Amino acid sequence: MNNPKVGFVSLGCPKALVDSERILTQLRTDGYEIAPTYDGADVVVVNTCGFIDSARAESLNAIGEALNENGRVIVTGCMGVDEKEIREFHPSVLSVSGPQQYEQVVDAVHQYAPFEKDHDPFIDLVPPQGIKLTPRHYAYLKISEGCNHKCTFCIIPSMRGKLDSRPAGDILSEAERLVDSGVKELLVISQDTSAYGADLKYKLDFWGGKPVKSRITELSRELGSLGAWVRLHYVYPYPHVDELIPLMADGLVLPYLDIPLQHGSPRILRLMKRPAAAENALTRIKKWREICPDITLRSTFIVGFPGETDDDFEQLLDFINEAQLDRVGCFQYSPVNGARANDLPDAVPSDVMAEREQAFMQLQAEISHNRLQAKIGSVQQVLIDGFDGDVAIARSFADAPEIDGQVYVQDAQHLKVGDRVDVKITEADEYDLGGILSKVS
Repeated sequence: MNNPKVGFVSLGCPKALVDSERILTQLRTDGYEIAPTYDGADVVVVNTCGFIDSARAESLNAIGEALNENGRVIVTGCMGVDEKEIREFHPSVLSVSGPQQYEQVVDAVHQYAPFEKDHDPFIDLVPPQGIKLTPRHYAYLKISEGCNHKCTFCIIPSMRGKLDSRPAGDILSEAERLVDSGVKELLVISQDTSAYGADLKYKLDFWGGKPVKSRITELSRELGSLGAWVRLHYVYPYPHVDELIPLMADGLVLPYLDIPLQHGSPRILRLMKRPAAAENALTRIKKWREICPDITLRSTFIVGFPGETDDDFEQLLDFINEAQLDRVGCFQYSPVNGARANDLPDAVPSDVMAEREQAFMQLQAEISHNRLQAKIGSVQQVLIDGFDGDVAIARSFADAPEIDGQVYVQDAQHLKVGDRVDVKITEADEYDLGGILSKVS
C-alpha cells in the first residue's frame, strides 16, 4: 500500500523557502511522499507570504486554486497569523498556522492524511542534508528568525517574532552536511543577518571540537573554511559589518553584500525608523571598496513613502548616483495592513510613484551598464546553473540566484551544472555578461 502523498505550494522569500524545506524534510522522515500535482495529493500544504498586500492576494489566490483542484488544504506561513482573514475568503481550509509553527503543520498533515499502516523508517530514507527545494548545487542557510527592529513600513516582527538566533555549531553542522552533499554555494539568510547572535549575547558554541562565537564575523570565517561560495544577504550596515570586508578581500566569503538601504533622504529614513539610519552610508561604502575593490553591493529602495517630497526623491537619486551600487531593486511603497506607516500623512499619488520608480530605474540602468562594461576583458569565476543549447547559463560572485544578473558562456556543452569555471568576459549589457571559457578552476 502506498504512503499518503502531500502536495506543497511555497510562496514568498527565501526564508519561507527554508521553512518549506524543513516541513517537507519532517514529512518525508515520517514516511509521506511528495506529490508533484494537486490530483495526486491526499492533502495540500500552502506556505503563504503576508509581507505586502500583493503578496497576501497571491497567497489567497494560491489557497483558492488548491481548494478548487484538490479540496483538502492546510495553510501555514506568514499570512497564517491572520486566520480570520483566511477563513473569511476560504472557510473550508482544514488548518491554519503561522510561520515557524512546523509541529502544527506536521500534526495537521497526520490528522487529515493519516497512515493506514506504520511506515518503515529504514525504507523511507531522507538524505542527511534534508529535502531541498533549490537546485543541488546551492542552498539557503537560515541563521536566525525574527527581527528586533520597528520599521514603520514592515510587519515582519509581528509575524515572525523577535530575533531568535541559532547556535553557531548547529548552523556550521548543517552547512557541512550541505557541502558534503554537493552544495557549491551557501546563501546566508535571516531577517537581519548583521544582528546574528545578539540575542545569545554572542555566546560560544562548539563545532568540530573547537569553540566558535555565535557572531556573524566568526560564523562567516568558519563557513568560509568549508570550500563553498558563501554569500551574505540582508546585512544591515552596522559598524561591525566592517569586519566582514577583510574576509571578502581574503577570499573566505564572496565579495558581495546585500544591504537593504531603502532610501537616501535622512528625513525619510527617520520616518521609516530604519536601523543605522544615522550612519554615513556613502563613507562606509567608500571604505569597503578601499579594502576590497572587487566588492559587489546590492540594495533595495522604496519610492513614494508617505511624506516623500520632490526634494527627498532628488536626494535619493543623488545618493545612488554617488554610491554607484552594482545591483539595485526599486519598489513603489505599498501599504501593509497593520504597518504604522499607514498612519503617516501626505500619501504620494500612484502616478507620482510610478514616475519616480521609472526615473530611478533609468538612472540605475545607466550605472549598472557602466559598471558591467568595465568588466569586459576581465576573467571571472562563475558557477554553472543550467544550459540553453551549447550556451551555459552561469553566475559570477556578483550574482545571487534569481535576483541578479547572469553570465552566458559560449561553447560550454562539455560542462555540467554545479561546475565552477573561469570565463573571460567579452560583452555586457545593463544586467548580464557574456564570455568564453578561460580555464577550469
